[in-house]
Amino acid sequence: MKQKRILPVALGSEPAELVLKNVETLNVFTGEFLTGDIAIAGGRVAGVGRYHGKAEIDCAGKTAVPGFIDSHIHMESSMLSPTQFARAAAPHGTTAIVTDPHEIANVCGENGIQYMLRATRGLPLDVFFMVPSCVPCSKFDENGCTLGTETIRRFLTEERVLGLAEMMNYPGVLYEDPATLEKIDCALAEGGMVDGHAPGLTDKQLNAYVGAGVTSDHEATCYEEALEKLRLGQWIMIREGTAARNLDALYPLLQGDSFRRCLFCCDDVHPGELLEDGHIDRIVRRAIARGANPAHAFIAASFNAAQRFGLGDTGAIAPGYFADLVLLSDRENVTVEAVYKRGSLVAMDGELVRPAEEPKAAGRKAVSGTVRVGDFSAEKLDAHGKALPVIGLVAHELITTDEGRAEAVDTERDIVKLAVIERHHETGHIGLCYLKGYGLKSGAVATTVAHDSHNVIVAGTNDADMALAVETLKACGGGMAVVDGGRVKAELALPIAGLMCDLDAEEAEAALSRVKDAAYALGASHEIDPLMTLSFMSLPVIPHRKLTTLGVVDVDAFRLV
Repeated sequence: MKQKRILPVALGSEPAELVLKNVETLNVFTGEFLTGDIAIAGGRVAGVGRYHGKAEIDCAGKTAVPGFIDSHIHMESSMLSPTQFARAAAPHGTTAIVTDPHEIANVCGENGIQYMLRATRGLPLDVFFMVPSCVPCSKFDENGCTLGTETIRRFLTEERVLGLAEMMNYPGVLYEDPATLEKIDCALAEGGMVDGHAPGLTDKQLNAYVGAGVTSDHEATCYEEALEKLRLGQWIMIREGTAARNLDALYPLLQGDSFRRCLFCCDDVHPGELLEDGHIDRIVRRAIARGANPAHAFIAASFNAAQRFGLGDTGAIAPGYFADLVLLSDRENVTVEAVYKRGSLVAMDGELVRPAEEPKAAGRKAVSGTVRVGDFSAEKLDAHGKALPVIGLVAHELITTDEGRAEAVDTERDIVKLAVIERHHETGHIGLCYLKGYGLKSGAVATTVAHDSHNVIVAGTNDADMALAVETLKACGGGMAVVDGGRVKAELALPIAGLMCDLDAEEAEAALSRVKDAAYALGASHEIDPLMTLSFMSLPVIPHRKLTTLGVVDVDAFRLV
């Protein structure tokens, strides 16, 4: 019982195991910064005030805030293994994340989720899970596995599983699709919550969506949209990731009473972002710099997330709460000096105090060797002179345009070939079209990170280089590759489900940079990220045109072209 450990310390009759002395501490209940001591015993805060301990650290001039929580992230999208992600994120003050293993579930199904559950044990930060709700995300693609209601129900009983992840199939909710509603009801019956994904939904449709039990959203892109969702009872996850950035539009929510229902999330974050700018600390820093109330920003980064997900022992520096806290040397600039997890120092000055290792029982074999395209050759990419649809890129956006049709690659008009090759079941299915705005003048770029089904997607100026890029990814177990003139110019192997690597963040970012630089050297437009942009060209839930293994999808009409 926690009381036996903390009561004598709280009363002052026994010394604390550790006391942080003279530290300015954020009170998440009042929004005040108050100076005093933090007494820690049994991994929890025993008291805040004046205390003595077996170990004491003078923290005068420093600020203590609760550990940061990422309320929605796809850990796989960092391209780092769970261990390496924790190594990169924990020194930035992150003590917990809520992850949606949607990406690996689309590749490996139950095995993928089980791997993530096992691989996240014993890390220097807590990893909680939401069960993917939409695997597959669309009937117009082929993914590795399907997660039905009974599978979801089983995972909802796992200790660290908190509910149902982003319900992006909002049409299924609105049109009362039985299978969709059954998933929601299943989560609610198990005492879990349901996260949302409903960009632009408004009025009566939004009322219905929220009324069905969907109580959060991370897709709000403007203040008015977020406010409407807040008024109907949703929690708003203010997203600031590598691909999508909504903080500039939404930080005014942190000024008034609405901040109590606001959280922070990254959704997707790449290694370079973690290394250069940080994790949730980066979002807090940017929010404060834009004029957000500092106390509100720190509360959104911690206590609010804990409240939304029912983590009652987390998110505050107060008696009885876990001693998950961040010591800042500079509050305004959110400079993280030390990170404590359950009262133990886990990171100091940007480095873990002890190495993090993947558990031996993680089950890596079950999520390896996932690129199965069978025999492949350039001939399979031949369009035989047939006029194919042209998808147009929009700089700095994930949406695309309909650019008519073309019969061949035309680099003078910035038109290259685009192919999506099924890689899960060796069906031999290949979707072909042309892509405008990518910029390549020669060669090919390919990746197995292709949302959400994660088939092989390749853009190129000629079939031979495109085929070699596909074979390169097949040989290394998935990843990213740039090919030109029959030679591999750069590659990043992602052998864990074709999504993640074993490299540390520094090594992964260096390899990723080499791949990007190689793509830019072949002419890829500097208005885009050549890998990230490519990865979203196969996602058939983002308008207006996308390519899957089955062909070009008109997302607006919800049909194949």
